[in-house]
Amino acid sequence: MTTRREQTSHESSELILRAAAELFAAKGYRQTTFADVAERSGISRGSIPWHFGSKEGLLLAVLERSMDLIRAELIEEPGELAAPEEAEAGFDRLMGGADALFAQPTTKLFVTLLVEALEPGSPIHGRYVEIHNTLRDHCRRWLERLPLPPGLSAETLAVTIIGAGIGIHQQWLLAPDRVDPEQALAALRTLVTAAVLPTGE
Repeated sequence: MTTRREQTSHESSELILRAAAELFAAKGYRQTTFADVAERSGISRGSIPWHFGSKEGLLLAVLERSMDLIRAELIEEPGELAAPEEAEAGFDRLMGGADALFAQPTTKLFVTLLVEALEPGSPIHGRYVEIHNTLRDHCRRWLERLPLPPGLSAETLAVTIIGAGIGIHQQWLLAPDRVDPEQALAALRTLVTAAVLPTGE
């Protein structure tokens, strides 16, 4: 049975993680301090290292929590398509899930921290590899159930869809006055639909 102290500790950790994720997404990892996180979360500055050990530990915990959110968003697994006419409905579910995922605040966090993940010796490089593998694998499993045209593999198309979605958000963050992510994702969906279901079957 969870004690009141354990519950309070868990609630404090969640507040810190939520605040840190928002700040890392808005300012980046290096520009965010424990003082910033404490102010945003309402938890004392001294409690942060007690919960997470260090700033790097906090960053890794934020990414792990974000991975849990992604897994929850991708909870629906593809099933077998009983008939060819179900391909379009299956594809709609895949792209609908992608739209919902790319709309999550975690997408902004991943784009903001990408440069730091690419640096030599980055503590978050492995987490980013895992995140991208999870997204590609889920997308590939859906696409493998669809009647893809000859020469177009599910793996390659999954790379394209995930890469385009992340790229759209990167452009939006750099130029929000010129890039509408919803319209861009709708255009991506139209293009992929034409490639996957060229006859509308």
